[in-house]
Amino acid sequence: MGNITKSAVISIVGRPNVGKSTLTNRLVGRKVAIVSNKPQTTRTRITGILNREDCQFVFLDTPGLHKPRSRLGDFMVKVVNETVADVDAAALLVEPVANIGPAEESLIQKIKEGGIPSVLVINKIDTVHKDELLAVIAAYSQAHAFDAIIPVSARKGDGLDELLDEFEKFALEGPQLFPDDMVSDQPERQMVAETIREKLLYLLQREVPHGVAVGIEQMKTREDGLVSIHATIYCEKNSHKGIIIGKNGAMLKKTGELARQDIERQLGAKVFLDLWVKVKEDWRNNEYQMRNFGYEDE
Repeated sequence: MGNITKSAVISIVGRPNVGKSTLTNRLVGRKVAIVSNKPQTTRTRITGILNREDCQFVFLDTPGLHKPRSRLGDFMVKVVNETVADVDAAALLVEPVANIGPAEESLIQKIKEGGIPSVLVINKIDTVHKDELLAVIAAYSQAHAFDAIIPVSARKGDGLDELLDEFEKFALEGPQLFPDDMVSDQPERQMVAETIREKLLYLLQREVPHGVAVGIEQMKTREDGLVSIHATIYCEKNSHKGIIIGKNGAMLKKTGELARQDIERQLGAKVFLDLWVKVKEDWRNNEYQMRNFGYEDE
């Protein structure tokens, strides 16, 4: 343990595709959450950990708040609601648009009801002129008395020191919550499964990726140091299985190549990755299957 004397648990919330996982990764300085330009990429609460001088920050990256269309969607919304409720402060991440949407209104209401300290984080400021931010700040200031409003670019890293300074104001005195060398509480198997799913989100189009889950069947380190991983990609339709495998297995091979490169960086070891594809019809509405894939509703 180092010289940590205080900690701050911060939930990062917002609607889908606003940049929550990108911001979490930037703040931590390591990739702990998968990133995609497709909405609803994050399905569970992901913890990112940063030690900064005498303060330990624990960031809770959450799924985007959306109108659920499946049992999995219900689970994701529940994760958001529960994460907003039990933290030292909430960071509402929004895009630089003056219009406040239903998701933002709902999250602001939850922050008000819980009496939670909150910071409005306006992301993607590199995409607009600075003058346009004034209208955004005015709109959200009327909606809620945020403790601070910080414009940032998670993609470029702009404004993050100022954001951390604000977060530190919510820190509580006490022992550190996680060891010095820990950047996430995710098990290695979960990080590997999520990395594979990230590559599917990147490579596949339209509705196919949202019906995909990844199970790690076996993961072990051999005597020569090689990490052998056998994983199964589950989809909901036979037609999707064909798309994931691709002509002559080309899509599955590409997925494996991209995933293996990232997993080797994460584990610091050479990796053998074996991928299979199976169909589990309508698994997103099957409570038993959801638990098998780590989406547990306890």
